[in-house]
Amino acid sequence: MDSSDAEDNAREVDISMAELRNFDPSALSLSYNFRPEIVQKLTLYGNDLNILPASIVQFIHLRHLDISSNRISWISGEVARLPLLKILDARNNRLNNLPKEIEQCPKLLTLNLSGNQFKVIPTQVFTLNRLKELYLGGNQIESLPPQIQSLESLEMLYLGGNKIFQVPPHLGKLTNLRHLVLCDNKISTIPQELGQLKKLESLSLHKNELKLLPMAIVMLLNLQELTLRDNPLVHTFIKRLEFNTPSLLELAGRVVKTQNIPYNNRVIPKRLCSYLDSAKRCVNPKCDGVYFDSRIKCVKFVDFCGKFRLPLEQYLCSPCDTHEECCGDSKSVSAQMLRKALLPDNV
Repeated sequence: MDSSDAEDNAREVDISMAELRNFDPSALSLSYNFRPEIVQKLTLYGNDLNILPASIVQFIHLRHLDISSNRISWISGEVARLPLLKILDARNNRLNNLPKEIEQCPKLLTLNLSGNQFKVIPTQVFTLNRLKELYLGGNQIESLPPQIQSLESLEMLYLGGNKIFQVPPHLGKLTNLRHLVLCDNKISTIPQELGQLKKLESLSLHKNELKLLPMAIVMLLNLQELTLRDNPLVHTFIKRLEFNTPSLLELAGRVVKTQNIPYNNRVIPKRLCSYLDSAKRCVNPKCDGVYFDSRIKCVKFVDFCGKFRLPLEQYLCSPCDTHEECCGDSKSVSAQMLRKALLPDNV
């Protein structure tokens, strides 16, 4: 290997899984044969570091710094004196804040803070207006402040696995977004303003509490992937999918029965009288409806002698807004609905 090859290798230094407890550039440069001032990528993945000390400034030409999967709870503000830094990967640590000086990193494009202990997004992040990728998954973030709209260059925003309950309309200002991950939160509504994200290609909303989507979603013409599983709206869709639309005969019969309109075989044909007499009352206690042929199957689990829960089959006149409202057992009913909607009748 000639000197130029050696120098190229020295520009990328990987000290992963080395059980490092202290970050000492002088000692490391001797052990791993590199000069800090020429290193462009430094990987310290999977060690036992508690802090990233001020000595990081010795890596003056660093472009990519990976300190993921350590125990780091503090990053020195000297990281801002790395003028060429483009990628900072600090996922899976113990961070709950960032040094104020990080807002002085002019070329930072990717910031990965997933798997830490953030309860709010550090305000310093909102000054990184060249940032293209921001990962904050697996933290404890509950809300997104209006300042997030300042990150106009963002193309990827990962916020999955937090405690977010509301998506602010300001998110619609991030018009360069291509990938938005909001899965595994507590979100119940999506603002119409998300329809302004014309470049959006993927939107992950699974494992939330969504009951509906705004019409603006159809305006996302570049959207190629939309995940919605494990949301109430999916169960509602399946219920309505399996519900056979009542015939005109049934609809008319329901009106006659629910309005208590009198009838006999001198007014209508005998077969219609028999049909009306066959009406069955909906078992939903909050419903006064009846049904004939078009119905919704519901399984209610009832305690038997305090030892077993027996599945009893019941029928409803139409889909309910919630499974609990109809049958009092959300998990059991949704499982039955999913099975009926997704499997053939003979399975």
